Amino acid sequence: MADEVVLERPGQHVALLRINRPDAKNALNAEVRRLLAESLERLGAEPETRAVVLTGNEEAFAAGADIKDMAEAGAIELMARNNHLLWRAIAQCPKPIIAAVNGYAWGGGCELAMHADIIVAGENASFAQPEVKVGIMPGAGGTQRLMRTVGKYKAMLMLMTGQPVSGLEAERMGLASTVVPDSEVLDKAITIATAIARMPPLAIAQIKEVALAGQDASLETALMLERKAFHLLFASRDQKEGMRAFMEKRKPTYEGR
Repeated sequence: MADEVVLERPGQHVALLRINRPDAKNALNAEVRRLLAESLERLGAEPETRAVVLTGNEEAFAAGADIKDMAEAGAIELMARNNHLLWRAIAQCPKPIIAAVNGYAWGGGCELAMHADIIVAGENASFAQPEVKVGIMPGAGGTQRLMRTVGKYKAMLMLMTGQPVSGLEAERMGLASTVVPDSEVLDKAITIATAIARMPPLAIAQIKEVALAGQDASLETALMLERKAFHLLFASRDQKEGMRAFMEKRKPTYEGR
């Protein structure tokens, strides 16, 4: 069962989580969601890990939720599953997450990608929220994250038609951080993760926390959060190391302290 999510270590301080259900186009069944949540909770608490790459395979990042898991379910049964707690564990991971997207990122797969901090998309990747075509709507943040990411009019078009957009279009509309040829997606994501892993971990953690917490706050509140985090980092050894290294014209060595 654990093989449905595979953990790899492609470089120092970098973890790679690979969804491994190729026969189902990496559809997100209950076990995959559970394993992703548990893995990211563990990696989030692990000092050795400083950045996480999340991917599927060449054909699909994740082609949505597993319809067989929900087709005959009732409302009370779905509510009792508490799937939102599994999604929350992903959203609350303190480590930066880079989604490497090839192929289908549909439905829950698109929602999963939007839980990441950075999205690297292949030119021929396919992003969609097609839930409306089977009589439902997104239920893991698709309406809210998409609206906040691409704006009302692009989001409504995707949500109400269920039509996909390519990796190239996703980048143009702000749904992807960068787009590369399909064969380069994973390497690009690992390169970004490696660059982040070389940065001071406490500063990266504060950047993520403040950026996410501030996006739905007033500007005044968000700026206050930013100032407090900025001041806090001056209590770290990494701040002293980084500035001394800059003045001494050498590469810094960050410890996360």
